[in-house]
Amino acid sequence: MGVVPKPFLPLAGRPMLAHALRALLEVPEVHEAVVVAPPDYLDAARACTAAFPRIAAVVPGGEERQDSVAAGLEAVPRAEWVVVHDAARPLVSPELVRRVLAAAAETGAAIAATPSRDTLKEVAGGVVTRTLDRERIWQVQTPQAFRASLLRAAHARAREEGLRATDDAGLVEAAGGVVRVVEGEALNLKVTTPEDLEVAEAVVAQREGRGAVRTGIGYDAHRLVPGRRLVLGGVTIPFDRGLAGHSDADAVLHALMDALLGAAGLPDIGHHFPAQERFRGADSRRLMAEVVSRVRAAGFLPAQVDVVVLAEEPRLAPHLPEMRQVIAGLLGVEEGAVGIKATTTDGLGAIGRGEGIAAQAIATLRPLKAGREP
Repeated sequence: MGVVPKPFLPLAGRPMLAHALRALLEVPEVHEAVVVAPPDYLDAARACTAAFPRIAAVVPGGEERQDSVAAGLEAVPRAEWVVVHDAARPLVSPELVRRVLAAAAETGAAIAATPSRDTLKEVAGGVVTRTLDRERIWQVQTPQAFRASLLRAAHARAREEGLRATDDAGLVEAAGGVVRVVEGEALNLKVTTPEDLEVAEAVVAQREGRGAVRTGIGYDAHRLVPGRRLVLGGVTIPFDRGLAGHSDADAVLHALMDALLGAAGLPDIGHHFPAQERFRGADSRRLMAEVVSRVRAAGFLPAQVDVVVLAEEPRLAPHLPEMRQVIAGLLGVEEGAVGIKATTTDGLGAIGRGEGIAAQAIATLRPLKAGREP
């Protein structure tokens, strides 16, 4: 997967290491974490961990996995229990970490593993030599948890005898320890290939609510008063009155902003742009640009919007094409993705009496794919 170590590959906009750390540090029993990184990536590891609490140390790893775990153990000499986890498994759940720790408390060592679902065969020279009993085969994952003294003793024995193992449980087994097995999780996959990374991206998107389109609705209404410009959809419309409001009172853009924010699960425009002096007379086009930026930060992009304007007067049909053009530009979508229409209330209510104008909007967002959008 390239020259960048797997823990530093981006997953949903963050290094895989950050995803793994977040899960581990959500477990109350995990008091602190040590990150073991390649010597050339220590600065990258420190940058990645800067926002996390309880990072005890960032230390350089060794030539092989076994050497790296030994380096991590040296960084926490007073620890009584340790959990070893590969950052290349970024989808680990806090619940799995807790279950492995609980099992380790019984024997001093425990691992996560899943029963084999495939038929396994031994092969030599391209020929099957025997078929293994699938019922006895488990595929090992991390996290793996150990009494710290037991794991240190196993590593010390391995150094003395020149033993090498592909995981820490193997060293404990060689030293005579009893290792409990906790059933792991299918989603706790090890990212090894580009296809694995694509699967992980889809899982994270689903977990964060970005795996499907989102829809929101918005509504806004303002009184018509003398001495104000009438601005709708970012377009100034000739009329003897305008809409009253703290900003430019653009009911169309305000309804649309609330629809976008609602679809992204964000607070309404009153939260983002309160009635403060800095927003007095604000151009709603500028506010819309800020809303689109916040929607992007939440992991979404506008896909399609539809607005209906309710006004007895003035006649808005001649201005709708320009509104559509302005809105499309603000949202970064094609004009065909913007629906806008105007209607009256046939004289009913305050709108029908010409006292104000209202707008209702619906917005659809699509998930933003990390690293693939302009």
